[in-house]
Amino acid sequence: MPFGKALENGEGPVERKLVTVKVGTSSLTHADGSISPEKIEYIVAEIAALRDAGHTVILVTSGAVAAGFGRIGYAKRPTSIPAKQAAAAVGQGLLLEEYARFFAARGIVSAQILLTRDDFRDRRRYKNAFNALEIILQRGAVPIINENDTVSIDELRLGDNDTLSAQVAAMMHAGLLVLLTDMDGLYTADPRTDETAKRIERVAHLTPEILALGGNAGTSNGTGGMATKLSAAKLATAAGVPVVICRTENAGALLRAAAGEPVGTYFAASETGMRTRQQWMAFYAQTRGNLYIDAGAEEALTRHGKSLLPSGIAAAEGDFRAGDIVRVFRQGTNVLLGRGEVNFDKEELLRRMEAAEGHGKNAVAIHRDNWVEEV
Repeated sequence: MPFGKALENGEGPVERKLVTVKVGTSSLTHADGSISPEKIEYIVAEIAALRDAGHTVILVTSGAVAAGFGRIGYAKRPTSIPAKQAAAAVGQGLLLEEYARFFAARGIVSAQILLTRDDFRDRRRYKNAFNALEIILQRGAVPIINENDTVSIDELRLGDNDTLSAQVAAMMHAGLLVLLTDMDGLYTADPRTDETAKRIERVAHLTPEILALGGNAGTSNGTGGMATKLSAAKLATAAGVPVVICRTENAGALLRAAAGEPVGTYFAASETGMRTRQQWMAFYAQTRGNLYIDAGAEEALTRHGKSLLPSGIAAAEGDFRAGDIVRVFRQGTNVLLGRGEVNFDKEELLRRMEAAEGHGKNAVAIHRDNWVEEV
């Protein structure tokens, strides 16, 4: 059955969703930072219940370093990048073995996928990851995704699986992203230190004020705090995927979130969403140059859905070639308007700009179908 169709139960049709579930290290570990099989079993049971209700699930999990540091002889979670890489190399297999064991006990096949940022940046690898995930889901298995910590140094130093889960949810056009954590949603202040803090049940738009509520707090066993979850929610909702942040130990939270019931904090998706190619341009593609456009071109491009013509470009920077992705700015400012695929090498574009060529099918610098506004 294709994703997103309705199922029939005794009470009428139920929307079948593709749900991406992200679980962090703090939700999988003991107080000493080591992996808890009991917590993994609990996560698997929650996912199995979601599948029993007719939904399809992608699991994005942290925990490779936590699963491996003890086996490789560290008394506590290491802090250096090489030590984390070594722990992840040992722990990734151990972590997936635990997941596979508990999924198999419920008759569910699981599949391991390790991704890096380059898998999203490179258009060919991006499409390959999409195709592989699509087949795995069609065959009824649960993809278990983690960053390839052994080779992804940037992810170990700066990254988190919150962002990865949002990228995966957006790429697969999921119906929902659930970020499981040790907090019961987003609060007006840190409830651990402020008794007046109140939980926010619904966020219609991720404004700068809302993003500021994330702070930068995390746990010693993981890398992501609320700030990274809000950044992930911003990415996912811009791509058209609603997000729920809720407490891992809240039994049945996944089912209730998928059913649209109030749980944790709900972040509404953008009404427009993005096509797969637009997502790639907006979030992942490496840009090779900058264009600065005048007011008339800006209005045509951003308000009227027109293509960008060379005559509307005031300046061009960078060493780009036809087919590269470039950033587009408001003339004379650092205001980023969006990104798009440029149709000319820089030299040819400069020639057309100087000649003020702006008419005809072949004169388009960036076609409206190859353009995405800044999120």
